[in-house]
Amino acid sequence: MSHPPAPIELQDLDHAVEAMLARIDGPLHLAAPLGLGKPHRLLNALYARVATDPTRRLHVYTALSLDPPRGRSDLERRFLDPLVARLYGDDFPRLAYVAAQKRDALPAHVEVEEFYLQSGALLGSTQAQRRYASLNYTHVARALADRGVNLVLQKVAANADGTRLSLSSNTDLTFDTLDAIAARGLPRPLLVAEVDPRLPWLDGQAVVDADWFDLVVRPPAPHPPLFALPREPVGDVEHAIGLYASALVRDGGTLQIGIGALADALCHALVLRHTDNAAYRRVLEALSPGIADHPAVVASGGLGPFEHGLYGCSEMINEGFRALVQHGVLRRKVVDDDALMQRLADGSASDVDRERLAREGEFLHGAFYLGSPAFYEWLRTLDADTRRGIGMRRVGEVNELYGGHEARERLQRRDARFFNTCMMATALGAAVSDGLDDGRVVSGVGGQYNFVAMAHALPDARSTLLLRAARGRGASRASNIRWAYGHATIPRHLRDVYVTEYGIADLRAKVDEDCVLAMAAVAEAPFQAGLLDEARANRKLDACFTAPAAWSRNTPERLRAALAPFRRDGTLPDYPLGSDFTPVEQRLVKALGWLQAHTDGRLATLRTLLAALAGGAASDHEALQRMRLDAPRGLRERLAARLLAHALRQA
Repeated sequence: MSHPPAPIELQDLDHAVEAMLARIDGPLHLAAPLGLGKPHRLLNALYARVATDPTRRLHVYTALSLDPPRGRSDLERRFLDPLVARLYGDDFPRLAYVAAQKRDALPAHVEVEEFYLQSGALLGSTQAQRRYASLNYTHVARALADRGVNLVLQKVAANADGTRLSLSSNTDLTFDTLDAIAARGLPRPLLVAEVDPRLPWLDGQAVVDADWFDLVVRPPAPHPPLFALPREPVGDVEHAIGLYASALVRDGGTLQIGIGALADALCHALVLRHTDNAAYRRVLEALSPGIADHPAVVASGGLGPFEHGLYGCSEMINEGFRALVQHGVLRRKVVDDDALMQRLADGSASDVDRERLAREGEFLHGAFYLGSPAFYEWLRTLDADTRRGIGMRRVGEVNELYGGHEARERLQRRDARFFNTCMMATALGAAVSDGLDDGRVVSGVGGQYNFVAMAHALPDARSTLLLRAARGRGASRASNIRWAYGHATIPRHLRDVYVTEYGIADLRAKVDEDCVLAMAAVAEAPFQAGLLDEARANRKLDACFTAPAAWSRNTPERLRAALAPFRRDGTLPDYPLGSDFTPVEQRLVKALGWLQAHTDGRLATLRTLLAALAGGAASDHEALQRMRLDAPRGLRERLAARLLAHALRQA
């Protein structure tokens, strides 16, 4: 397939589909970026055309096919429907193949293969679970070449005259995939761009000439909003984890973070450390007296402000990085010049070198971005200097050291701290991040293994996995630190640092007995004895060991008491990076969370229902009105209104 000298430009989606089908004989092997870079409307048009034509097989290779949330219960729907309409519009183009997957209704001649799933969204889909590919992020390009990709669809931003296009949100795999295909001696796939005027323009390596693509599709208005991730509330547990993790970051170092409430809490703690160091130290001392002398903090981190600043190098740029840039935490610049980076490292850099670094350097490298509407607006309205400081790169550059510039990247990524989350961990140090022990996939490995491995490859780097120590309530409460589990994402031989709301467990190079003790020390108190008994039974612990009395302080009640003053005075807010919820919705989020936790099981549901029926009249009429339960009709709505009113009082 030859590459034309100029792209074919189209506006009509159906015409674009016909052009693609005319250019490709036989099955379509389509690759589309993960997350935001998917051109939803173009993908839906292609799926609609092919789904009814069994003679044209379609194989879709992608990841993170995002779908706006839908409520599973009546109360969830009452809360989510207005929120989804506000964030995404009434006619957001949900991906048709995702809707079919969830019903196991993909046609026999259509297959969708993903290497990362929207978290928990496809646990019940046989088609999605059967076609999941467990791949490290950096191995995906090679796998796509093996699959014979002949079509790439990508959402892009355009400059004013349309002659230049920015891959913007997704430089992660496109370039690496084309290189892998060329290295195999295979034909270049058909490259199709859908221009989205809402997508922020980012410069540098993200930009190509328009004729780099074969087809450029410019659908007419109205253009739907970009897919947004509402910012989650941050509770006591998340704030505690973020505070402990922030003490492991070294000034002048390198930062990678994941996404979600734990990442938001970490970034808030880093901002607090820099902008109000006295308050930061007060919170940490209340949380863990003597934390400044913790061996891991002394060896790997610190509590002081960031005099030199940090350099961000993360596969995903998200909300937290915006806060770190805005508050001056993220500002250490690097350049793609081995000699200059060496001079900076050994202290021989001249004034001319430093002027060049200030002029040309970048303080944040990422492979894709995803966030809230406010985050996208920030990217759209960046000043010129800040925009120049952000470089979108291939995932092969960001997630590993071995893409051809290892010496330079080692110099750039000094004192690297890689922060990711996991669902569970074992007492011997293995992490469970992406799947269940029955084989079903919750999300995917993504780049987590890459960063854990890189932390062991760099001499001064650390990998820290963040996890909540326990989940559930009452009789159903369970520890997330297990003796063993039937699935592992990160093997125990790559164990490094774990952080829970109860502290820091440094496992690197430790013997098994010391790992058990470190993990038990950050487990919730009621579960510690069980872990220790398992360790003794399996010859991993001295039979005479007795848990220190201090471990009994690992309780939600003690944590709540320690952080309560700082929650009240606003030092640790519910939404440290801003909120996409209205004030009444923020109250409802708490109430619905409380209600879910207290209706886990038949007995708990009955107990909560009786308490709700015995409770007084509703006091938060605004919240009931938002849920369309201020004038309930029928028994079902009256019960729902009483339950919600009770939950609002309790939360």
